[in-house]
Amino acid sequence: MIYAVGYNDEISAGPFDLNTNAGKQALFIGLSFVTIIVCLLIDSNFWQTFGLLVFGITILLLIGVLIFGVTVKGANSWYRIAGFTIQPSEFAKFGTAVAISGFLSRYNTSMDDIRSVLIAMGMFLLPMFLILLQPDAGSALVFTGFLIVLFRAGLNPMLYIIGISAIVLLILGFIINPLFIVLGLLIIINLIFLTSVQKKLQWGLLLLGATVFAVFLAFVDNVLPALGIQALLVFVSGFTAFQNRKSQLVAQLAGFLVFGALIAFSANYFFNDVMKPHQQDRLNVWLQPSKCDPKGALYNVIQSKISIGSGGLRGKGFLQGTLTKLNYVPEQDTDFIFCTIGEEQGFIGVFGIILLYLILLLRIVSIAERQREVFSRNFAYCVASVLFVHIFINIGMTMGLMPIIGIPLPFISSGGSSILGFSLMIGVLLKLDSVRMNRARR
Repeated sequence: MIYAVGYNDEISAGPFDLNTNAGKQALFIGLSFVTIIVCLLIDSNFWQTFGLLVFGITILLLIGVLIFGVTVKGANSWYRIAGFTIQPSEFAKFGTAVAISGFLSRYNTSMDDIRSVLIAMGMFLLPMFLILLQPDAGSALVFTGFLIVLFRAGLNPMLYIIGISAIVLLILGFIINPLFIVLGLLIIINLIFLTSVQKKLQWGLLLLGATVFAVFLAFVDNVLPALGIQALLVFVSGFTAFQNRKSQLVAQLAGFLVFGALIAFSANYFFNDVMKPHQQDRLNVWLQPSKCDPKGALYNVIQSKISIGSGGLRGKGFLQGTLTKLNYVPEQDTDFIFCTIGEEQGFIGVFGIILLYLILLLRIVSIAERQREVFSRNFAYCVASVLFVHIFINIGMTMGLMPIIGIPLPFISSGGSSILGFSLMIGVLLKLDSVRMNRARR
């Protein structure tokens, strides 16, 4: 696919010509096989013993790139060495994986201990912060995948529920009047009170009627009366719950209301009064495409969808992608390589790629669950989490389901640092699993 993007009928350049992106990628693919072989030769205990040292080296590389790195497309994220560019953030993912895996495998580390939680989160928040300074929001976002590892290690699920709720409210606050969000929160609270305190039929009918009426008022642009109705019902239900000795429930729901309202109003203010127009456009492309200029901010997404859809069932054929050749979609060999697959290989090719990724992820999770060593299990989940975030966001953004950020498609997008970083993770994982298999045979 990388060769297809750079293919030109008038210029005869082979797939291994180092003057082309395909040739450079072929070189890094060869280096990746060497990387995996080296990982298989290194003692498996090395990574757990020197995990913090590897992490420290990657952090120094991230700091150094801010000083000595070269700026490409507005981001100071690369070192230039002998005509090649190296992106340290790709190797920082591996360094963070071995460091977190080693920390979580210690006997005195527990996700019930706030100190352990803060240290573990700090291990991926530090490189994430340094990458944001470059700035490279796409690579930084990948580090949130380590939250999946902490969940598997036993972090309280309630924290994830609160976090996901906050993210949903934040996104809604960008595009919806916060008063409507508060109205929705009041309706949810009333439903909770109904199921836990007010279990009488007549109260349920009253609540249902009042909610329908409130929603009707809100839709005809009278949200304040609707808020008043729901607030009155919440007050009555809360007072009844308090009398029934459910003060803890009342306090929790009151905190939920204040928490949600604060996020909604803050998000709305930040979007409308703090963000610059081009930053608003980036979010609108994802959340409100109807408000974007089809020839401006929305252009890339439109062309991406057209490119994927134009392939039909079987695609136009290898090297036959017209949109690919005419360069309608930007960054086709890196961030938008999935568009080339869709155009030239069609639905069959797209389905095949997604199926292969699914098999790979399931296989890594299976390897993780059969590990006896805690370090090996955690590292396997780190690899699966990083891959999942890359795949989900990259494919999602090409179809307009996720915001457009610079993030490669694992093992397919052009980029030497990317494929070396992923190969390093896979090589270490294979070594850790081979040690387990050898012990099992004994």
